[in-house]
Amino acid sequence: MDALQAHIESHRSHHSGWLRAAVLGANDGLISTGSLVLGMATAHASPATILLTGIAGLAAGALSMAAGEYVSVSSQVDAERADARLEAHALREHPEAELDELAEIYVRRGLDPSLARQVAEQLTAHDDLGTHLRDELGIHDLQRARPVQAGLASALAFTSGALPPVLLAWLWPGTGLAVAIVVSTLILLALLGYLAERVAGGRGLRGALRVLSWGALAMGATALIGHLFGVSLA
Repeated sequence: MDALQAHIESHRSHHSGWLRAAVLGANDGLISTGSLVLGMATAHASPATILLTGIAGLAAGALSMAAGEYVSVSSQVDAERADARLEAHALREHPEAELDELAEIYVRRGLDPSLARQVAEQLTAHDDLGTHLRDELGIHDLQRARPVQAGLASALAFTSGALPPVLLAWLWPGTGLAVAIVVSTLILLALLGYLAERVAGGRGLRGALRVLSWGALAMGATALIGHLFGVSLA
């Protein structure tokens, strides 16, 4: 038993759900809020206006991410529940056909027919619905949709990404805010991309370059808009 526990592996794919949401939220918060602050700075807005824009962007973005993720994951939950009801009905009405279907799945995965039938019978006796949801439909406990957790995680991730540009807009003492926003945001984006790929099992550099490229493009676009249409809002 000790040897088995020592051999238990932690697979990268087990973290894919929360990693995707965390990286998406933090990158979105950093890029969108940083770009908003940069656009206002290049439009020669007053410090108070720049700060208010950043705070408004943080609040709106965090709530939008939470609502969007909650609605999206809730739709996934509805689909999973509908599939579970359909599968439960099939198991009640056609148990032999469902058993044959399950055995055929195991045959396609490499078991010989007699062993596949035996495995299907034993797993069906243990948990028929759970077995069919997992092996027929690919619905796993590790990947079950959880709307509330997903919404809160997305809001927190967005807020963590949006805070640096907002704090910089609040604390920066004078001129040069636009340059400071660009430099700090690009550094943080590269760091986020690097860490995300490292956690996923990669080397990190490609992830950093990928996020950095898109972030630079977004910030460049908002800086250009601010420069072209900039007026003093003080």
